[in-house]
Amino acid sequence: MNLHVENAEPAESAASLVERDLRRAIIELELKPGARLSEHEIADRLGVSRQPVREAMIKLQRSGFIDIRPQRGTTIVKISAAAMQEALFVRSAVETAVAERAATYFDAWQRKRIDTILARQEEAASKLDQTLFREQDELFHIALARGAGCGIAWTSIVELKAHMDRVCNLTMQTRDDLERRVREHKAIVAAIDAHDGAAAREAMAHHLGSILDQMPELESQYAGLFE
Repeated sequence: MNLHVENAEPAESAASLVERDLRRAIIELELKPGARLSEHEIADRLGVSRQPVREAMIKLQRSGFIDIRPQRGTTIVKISAAAMQEALFVRSAVETAVAERAATYFDAWQRKRIDTILARQEEAASKLDQTLFREQDELFHIALARGAGCGIAWTSIVELKAHMDRVCNLTMQTRDDLERRVREHKAIVAAIDAHDGAAAREAMAHHLGSILDQMPELESQYAGLFE
């Protein structure tokens, strides 16, 4: 695990860099749920002092990604199926409303941008490039919110999405998994282009709900990662 210093903002602190990199590693499951974290080892590996690592861990604890217990150590919080259901409930309420609104009005520039995003997702799927696919997946949902004129809606669910992404990443292991998600995105866009708000809402609900449908199988297959 290395700090991506070349992508840092000029004024970004060491603690922010560490927090960003640890968060990415947790979400992408490089650091597994239930694994122990050592402040000393992370500082050595990333080439920073222990103070920014400590600050980063406090932020991650507040976000619900890690559990810090004096005398017992620090661990990555395991995935909670119940918490995922609650997060999905909130996220679905927001994003289905966004999709429905997008069918009534959608910014032309963001609509062109979505075509580019979908093309990149298809390319990523064909190469099984999960990192690129995840990046474009997030950009797709951001573009939908901004295109519908409600970018603040996305801001309100970013933290929820971050927790859901750990489960999503378990469902993106094969080319078929990625291609299915592209088809779901295209169905959402097709409904928006047709100015069919009900169909756009339904397509988004199906897209997000498919995660919940896979939860029982995921809990069985990756039992050690769940509470």
